[in-house]
Amino acid sequence: MSTTFDPEELQGLDLPVPTIRPRRLRANATMRRMTAEHRVSVDDLIEPLFVVPGTNVRQEIGSMPGVHQLSVDRAVEEAKDAQALGIPAVILFGIPPEKDETASWLARADGPVQRAIEAIKSAVPNLLVIADLCACEYTSHGHCGLLDVDGGIDNDRSVELLARGALSYAQSGVDIVAPSDMMDGRVRAIRYALDADGRTDVAIMSYAVKYASAFYGPFREAAGSTPAFGDRRTHQMDPPNAREAVKEALLDVREGADFIMVKPALAYLDVLAKVRKAVPVPVAVYNVSGEYSMVKAASARGWLDEERAVDEMLVSFKRAGADCIVTYFARATARRLAKARR
Repeated sequence: MSTTFDPEELQGLDLPVPTIRPRRLRANATMRRMTAEHRVSVDDLIEPLFVVPGTNVRQEIGSMPGVHQLSVDRAVEEAKDAQALGIPAVILFGIPPEKDETASWLARADGPVQRAIEAIKSAVPNLLVIADLCACEYTSHGHCGLLDVDGGIDNDRSVELLARGALSYAQSGVDIVAPSDMMDGRVRAIRYALDADGRTDVAIMSYAVKYASAFYGPFREAAGSTPAFGDRRTHQMDPPNAREAVKEALLDVREGADFIMVKPALAYLDVLAKVRKAVPVPVAVYNVSGEYSMVKAASARGWLDEERAVDEMLVSFKRAGADCIVTYFARATARRLAKARR
């Protein structure tokens, strides 16, 4: 025989009153702020800048609204603005006037990144300047290293090129070099080259954990680095692998990396947490171009609240263990944080 519950039967009953009420700590904004377990600070943020030849160039990148290719003079202006907002560092990506099979502009003293390093350090000496180090922006074929006779990447010749590029950046005054190529042994070679030239104070931020990801498309438009053939799966990491990420990170720490980078961010928070637990050095995460463009596109259509979405993303990186965050949202976030403090 079935019975039907009548809610009115609850009326007049002496129901137990909760003694533990987690909602007390969520009752108002001040309480939530005081009890927040993780928070994003302006000190966590790193601003990416794309540097191109020319003067007075500020060309918006079609797939990255609000992000621009910049000539050195305009990059200096952006760097000044970033420092004024309290952002501690910028990371530079260079697009040379010419690309060739040997990435000949990568290590030239008059290359776009080298010139930007000198100009920014002169104008805002207390701002940390990081230089991304990879051949993909400089090669006519768009791959991250030099090619062998069979069309594959020659790891060891590529490492020698990267070491020369790192030394060139250091001689221009860079604070941190950031190899993003995923060649084996490049951190050791770069550290040796820097130390042999007396550049022992230049740090290495290694993209130790860089996946062959679908989220890099807009960046490849910005840097003109789409591969002319094939893909980067022979050297960038395979998305299913997490144990391998810890292996790569520990190898680079042993070779002399001062920071470890995990890239991309959103689809790899579990990897970020594993790497943070495994290594004794600061861990950076790269909130990449595809992640930026997804938020901008959805926001433009009214499908989500951009500011709230960005805040959620950034705090998720901190929650997973990131010490610093490379993000195209850096200045917008810095302005919002400054406004919240007032």
